[in-house]
Amino acid sequence: MMVHLKSEREIEHLRAAADLVSRTLGEVARYVEPGVTTRELDRVAESFITSQGAVPGFKGYGKGDIVFPATLCTSINDQVVHGIPGEIELVSGDLVSIDCGVVLDGYYGDSAYTFAAGSISEADAALCCTTYESLNMGVLKAITGNRLGDIGAAIQAVCEADGFGVVRELVGHGIGRSLHEDPQVPNFGRHGEGRKLKSGLTICIEPMINRGGYGVRTESDGWTVRTADGLPSAHYEHMVVVRQGNPEVLTTFSYIEDVLSELPYQMTTELENG
Repeated sequence: MMVHLKSEREIEHLRAAADLVSRTLGEVARYVEPGVTTRELDRVAESFITSQGAVPGFKGYGKGDIVFPATLCTSINDQVVHGIPGEIELVSGDLVSIDCGVVLDGYYGDSAYTFAAGSISEADAALCCTTYESLNMGVLKAITGNRLGDIGAAIQAVCEADGFGVVRELVGHGIGRSLHEDPQVPNFGRHGEGRKLKSGLTICIEPMINRGGYGVRTESDGWTVRTADGLPSAHYEHMVVVRQGNPEVLTTFSYIEDVLSELPYQMTTELENG
């Protein structure tokens, strides 16, 4: 495993990319509502990214014939991650996880947020609240001297206490000039186990949490991952720099939540009070 600790100059570039991906999701948030297609959301994201002098980080990602065709991953209800945008319209009650990547001046930004299309059920709101909280708890463990297992254990404890399934097959990752760098960052684990965290390590922490069991399956398109039991899933992601004492979170949900606070159904209130 080759882990590259970032210099302050590199972190400055990553901070700019993280801000751009955060602002992109804020733009997309304005359009998430019943009746919109995920392809329309994808167009919004790509237009905004290119207007900022950057390029989509996901479009064309992969190898050979298995190349991701879009700017966003839009995963609806029981789709966990890597859903491909298309002509399906969102309906009231849908959960849609939107994962976005950008490349700005050679550095990647990567973030994800689970949105509600209209009003969602109490069970799905609880799933989102718990997943959001688990991300925050995992981030707090991203400090110098801790271990990767401390991050995963914190996420796992929050989610399993509420009866939710923590996906095992999909994990967070390092990030820099490549979208996926070492190390892998699982959302489960044991305190005190795994690689020791060092200052300058830049990682994406991204709990993918199911309302039912943790099992998943991949569709024939080679990308879309669904829950094995057909129950909904939620996904949130931050870019984080490991620091001494307190982690530095490079991405922000503030742009998203400023938009959501103006909607009749305020997911931000649900999450903050969760």
